[in-house]
Amino acid sequence: MIVRRFFVTVFAATLLVGACGGDPPPPPPPPQPDQDSLQRYNDSVAAAEAERRAEAQRLAAERAAEAELQRAVRAARATLEEMVFFDYDMSEIRDDAQAALRAKVDILRASPQVQIRIEGHADERGSTEYNMALGNRRAEAVRQFLSGFGLAENRFEIVSFGEGRPLQQGSSESDWARNRRGQFVITAGANAINPAN
Repeated sequence: MIVRRFFVTVFAATLLVGACGGDPPPPPPPPQPDQDSLQRYNDSVAAAEAERRAEAQRLAAERAAEAELQRAVRAARATLEEMVFFDYDMSEIRDDAQAALRAKVDILRASPQVQIRIEGHADERGSTEYNMALGNRRAEAVRQFLSGFGLAENRFEIVSFGEGRPLQQGSSESDWARNRRGQFVITAGANAINPAN
């Protein structure tokens, strides 16, 4: 009986020590990825990076194309607004003015919504009435030149300012030469300018 009590006591003590003491066993190590899984992961990372780079290149190309288009539109607008000049007391289109006007034609063909006011100007010599008539003849000569390329006349309004709006103040020949001009104002379709190709 004593022996039996002893074994029960030892057994109970062993259970008590086992239940209360010691660290739990360590968790099993995580499974290692196999080579195929690792390769698929690396491939997906590389594909995502390639896609990101391609999208960045596409956006950069779009921005560059838009910037180039805006530059071309600004250049076309500057061409449309470029003045032409006349000889003293003349309304015939000079050779240099013909070249400037021809540059406008292609842009106007590509931009059918654009309408322009052609302003005729004269230098200060001559009477006010004469210079108004001369400015009108100059503006009309420009309109006829442009419409001669198949552009509708109704796209061009003409007005004469005579000597009333000098571009350059002064009474030298170089001042007068700058004031004998045809000037261009876009009155409609400014947002629809399409640069000629």
